[in-house]
Amino acid sequence: MKKIILSAIMLIGLAFTAQAQDISKNALGLRLGGNNGFGGELSYQRALGSNNRLELDLGWRNRSNYNNSGFDDNAVKLAALYQWVWNIDGGFNWYAGVGGGVGSYNYDDNDNNSFNETFVFAAGDIGIEYNFDIPLLISLDFRPEFGGNGYYENNYGSDIALGLRYQF
Repeated sequence: MKKIILSAIMLIGLAFTAQAQDISKNALGLRLGGNNGFGGELSYQRALGSNNRLELDLGWRNRSNYNNSGFDDNAVKLAALYQWVWNIDGGFNWYAGVGGGVGSYNYDDNDNNSFNETFVFAAGDIGIEYNFDIPLLISLDFRPEFGGNGYYENNYGSDIALGLRYQF
């Protein structure tokens, strides 16, 4: 826990010493990762300043009888993150952010019992990205999520994702 608190303090400190740079005003695309089966998410980024932005991700899934378990599973999740962006060199940037979200899932088990749940979660984000000379942004990030109201095992879920976004 001490390492998490120390890391958060370091990120906040870096946010105040960040170098100014230009990031794209808008970016729209896909974020492709594991994230407890959500896999693909529609992703939108909106610049809020020269080195910070808001990211909104909408993920969904619809699985029938996955892993031959007899379970049907449907879920949707919306995540919002505030991110700070720092330039490494040229088109390479790294970023970190905090936020949260809300989701809903339902599933049917082998005994035809149906369960519907809504959950909220807190999230962090750290990653690296490259801005091409064409309007393409590619990124790789790690996102831990805490909470989930029973949706995540032990109220924790995380994923590593590849992002492909069109900048405008």
